[in-house]
Amino acid sequence: MGEELDVSDEVLWHQVVNGDGDAFGELFDRHYDRVWRHALKVLRIPHLAEDVVAVVFYEAWRRRANIRIVNDSILPWLLITTNNTLRNHGRQQRRYRHFLNQLPPPEDSADIAEDIAEADESQLKASALREAFAQLRAPERDVLTLCVVEGMGAKEAGAALGIADGTVKSRLHRAKSRLGTLYNQVMHEEEPNSQTTIGWRTS
Repeated sequence: MGEELDVSDEVLWHQVVNGDGDAFGELFDRHYDRVWRHALKVLRIPHLAEDVVAVVFYEAWRRRANIRIVNDSILPWLLITTNNTLRNHGRQQRRYRHFLNQLPPPEDSADIAEDIAEADESQLKASALREAFAQLRAPERDVLTLCVVEGMGAKEAGAALGIADGTVKSRLHRAKSRLGTLYNQVMHEEEPNSQTTIGWRTS
């Protein structure tokens, strides 16, 4: 068992490319939690996060011959694919909400204004941050995911994204700045009198 745990992602992935389902299962078990937690941060609904994870690993198997391994790890690719899947999920949800908005309101619908007004402020901030993150461009979301959420260095993130270290740093700086701006805009829309701001360390 100890020897199996020491096998790198890259070694296992060579086996996966050759159709080894057991090696794929090992990688699934190894990275499932990280991918699920990342999806949950955006969706906040566990079973939806599980659906996203299923799509991500399905894509990993389907595209196994073309996946980029970074520093012996498949995790960066999985996280970027998670972002792409979340973006597609968001589009589907917007289409669904648009459809629902076309329907007539139910009769005698309950007034939920008081429930909304009593929502916890921390939940409002978390929701605003998720909405701001969703409005970022894909390259901005990816660099924030790798460098801020996962704590990768510029070199490792650059290898995963296929860009130079310096490009990672400049893109990260712009992404943090834009995320802060979008967050404050969302908070202002939700709470017109709110002076809340969000800051991101650029070091």
